[in-house]
Amino acid sequence: MAGTITEKIFRARCGRDVTAGEVVMAPISGAMIHDITGPLAIEKFYEMGGKQVFDPEKIIMLFDHQVPADSLNAAEIQKNMRIFAKEQGIHNYDIKEGVCHQVTLEKGRVCPGDIVIGSDSHTCMYGAVGAFATGVGSTDMGFALRYGCLYFRIPESIRADVTGEFQKRVGAKDLILNIIKDITVDGATYKAVEFTGDTIGSMNMAGRMTCCNMAIEMGGKAGIVPPDQVTKEYLSGRCTCRDEDLVSDPDAVYASWRDYDVSDLVPQVATPHNVDQVVDVTEIAGTHVDQVFIGSCTNGRFEDLQEAAEVLGDKKFSDDVRVLVIPASKAEYLKALRAGLIEQFVEAGALVEAPCCGPCMGGSFGLIASGEVSFSTSNRNFRGRQGSAEGKVYLGSAATAAATAIRGEITDPREVR
Repeated sequence: MAGTITEKIFRARCGRDVTAGEVVMAPISGAMIHDITGPLAIEKFYEMGGKQVFDPEKIIMLFDHQVPADSLNAAEIQKNMRIFAKEQGIHNYDIKEGVCHQVTLEKGRVCPGDIVIGSDSHTCMYGAVGAFATGVGSTDMGFALRYGCLYFRIPESIRADVTGEFQKRVGAKDLILNIIKDITVDGATYKAVEFTGDTIGSMNMAGRMTCCNMAIEMGGKAGIVPPDQVTKEYLSGRCTCRDEDLVSDPDAVYASWRDYDVSDLVPQVATPHNVDQVVDVTEIAGTHVDQVFIGSCTNGRFEDLQEAAEVLGDKKFSDDVRVLVIPASKAEYLKALRAGLIEQFVEAGALVEAPCCGPCMGGSFGLIASGEVSFSTSNRNFRGRQGSAEGKVYLGSAATAAATAIRGEITDPREVR
């Protein structure tokens, strides 16, 4: 029976032929909880009569949204989760490692062919290594913590086939914003978005993570890249690539098939207050900004910081802009530190913070006030997302963010010398 990569993953996990649209009870390979949604999932686990989690080794716990604890409430929540982890024998990465999605992948907690859930919508990022990964609510997570399985309606797939070579200072973030503009914020609702084509095949893991991370921003249930040599090299020493040849069949059935050529793609920017309101950077160049945020699970990897540093060179950031640089994990921070990027950013006028979500969710530090404008490399620009509901958030790549921070206004990175 022909199948998409998503259908094949569910067939393997369920042990029988299943197709898109079917509702199945499938065993999960892993479950991730963090400091914002984890407490509710734990509460549901106990409400369902849970005493011992299904498998402590398959549960990933860490704190990243409000770290170090920025309120008494956050401190109490994290204390209680630490107690739960000790009682259940769960390894807790705590506040030491960084943003949940980055850490989960770099610690080898997800492998090709896995089904992994997380109590966070951007769990879909794990599809970058050829897994089916999706965010779930607290009740579903509580159920999974107890039973190690969950009901799924196997999603249909949208295939995004990407060809062409990027121009200088144009890359994965510009591509995914362009795709979201095309598909729209709800055009992929409850579908798996499969990224394929020569451009994806030559893309590094950081870029693949960016694309899969934002599948949810078009309504996607999951984003997924078929595992290949790039995947195998990334996962070497992290986990075993059991299904490195996992790929959709040539005659697999898709809900839709879309072709994209990046050859003429220019830097893209999502304008307030929806992620699919995407324009070429040239259309809004000159827009004043008050803050630039370079980081998040979408674009806080070493490759993103390196991209920003290349644009920056020996220049300084504008005195009129607050620049926050937040690596996605301790490992990515150390790479940037050893490469001299941290020193470069600090000398240019940036505040470099410890690995965490920072202002991305609007629940911790670095918030914007009413009337202020943020340019961010994160994944959402909803009203009030990074602070005041009267503020505005623009989204773009690390290159565009760096160029913007230098001039104090939205700037095409190709123009910065």
